[in-house]
Amino acid sequence: MSWSAGWKAPISNKIMQENKRPSYIRTWLQNWLDIFVHELRLIFSDGGVLIIFFVGGLLYPVLYNLIYSKGMVDDMPVAVVNLSGGSYSRDYLQKVDATRECEIYAYCTSMEEAKDLMQRQKVHGIIFIPSDFDECILRGEQGAVSTYADMSSFLYYKCLLMGTSLSMLDDIHEIQTRRYASAGFTEQEISQLVQPVLSDESIPYNKPFSYTIFFISAALMLVIQQTLFYGSSLLAGTLREENRSFASMPKGLQGLGIGRVLLGRGGAYMAVYLVIGTIVALLIPWIFHLPQRALWWEIMILLGFYILDCIFFSFTWSTLITKRETVFVLFLSVSPMCLFLTGFSWPATAIPAGLQYLSYIFPSTYGCRAFINLNTAGGTLATIAPEIRAMTIQTIIYYFLSAAAVFAENKVIENKDRIEEIRSKTTRLIAGE
Repeated sequence: MSWSAGWKAPISNKIMQENKRPSYIRTWLQNWLDIFVHELRLIFSDGGVLIIFFVGGLLYPVLYNLIYSKGMVDDMPVAVVNLSGGSYSRDYLQKVDATRECEIYAYCTSMEEAKDLMQRQKVHGIIFIPSDFDECILRGEQGAVSTYADMSSFLYYKCLLMGTSLSMLDDIHEIQTRRYASAGFTEQEISQLVQPVLSDESIPYNKPFSYTIFFISAALMLVIQQTLFYGSSLLAGTLREENRSFASMPKGLQGLGIGRVLLGRGGAYMAVYLVIGTIVALLIPWIFHLPQRALWWEIMILLGFYILDCIFFSFTWSTLITKRETVFVLFLSVSPMCLFLTGFSWPATAIPAGLQYLSYIFPSTYGCRAFINLNTAGGTLATIAPEIRAMTIQTIIYYFLSAAAVFAENKVIENKDRIEEIRSKTTRLIAGE
């Protein structure tokens, strides 16, 4: 009996010690939570980051919608300088005036007079017809018409371009019909020669041809990527100015695995941007009556993939940011390029191969396309499956690249004194000392 009791006590003590020892999973989760909270404190203690995240991330979508609130401009006033005065030029101008887009405000005798009207904001476009316009048409040559638009808004340019182009196409059709008729062609032959292929205009997802529907859908998702990248890069630049890196934490968190550091930091940005992304992708379209053809939970699934991709994209490329002010230089050059590469304003198939390869770098390329296909065009999650798959691959690649960048940067910081010593020796050798 005593033999049995003598063995039970050590076993019981051993079990109690093991129970007191925290498990790896519990330790990992506790470390992750500490890093998560620490990163949130960094975010909310930096005024510049808060301005980019909450002011920029929420103000830009509102401003875009306010600027292009109507999305269309009807009967835009234009000035006309008609130096030809012939029947063809008069007919052409009557058709321009009859379009929905343009209304002739004044006929001017010179470009100086038309420019003065534009400078005083009386007109937002100028149509210039040279003196040889009618003569060129009568000789069977090409007649030129020049247009000048007020570029304070893209809507003015769109209206002037559409009004003049549609009228010109109609004029070309009539001129060709008259020439074939005078040459002795029958009506059936003329219809086959002038319009051999019948065409019908169909814009199913943007019937009013609104610039707001066209532009805002892509801009909303791009704002998420750009503000997240600039905000996190601003914070990374601050850390590097203080000789710290991504994985530099308080003493209680030093020496932890890079994985939990990245995931902890990423969790903080995910928590912030799920709120911002929900407002941008769901609330703002609802406030400004933009098309919302997707279910809310489908958009939230898309946001989850997209924001996670943007987070590790930002972690990877912010490795190149060494100073806070570098972020503002990038803002002017990268944002327009990312918007163009999404393919919303130019067919993706028509983008040169080199630029298409460049577009694979940015999450916005797939996020904007997926949001347009899902919410504007009324697709399903199956429709955007290729984009979600691409964002998943990007996320995995950027996770490992950011981990490698953090590891390398920490090694440089740990061996900073040695690196400085080697650099100084090399400098002395080159100088011949």
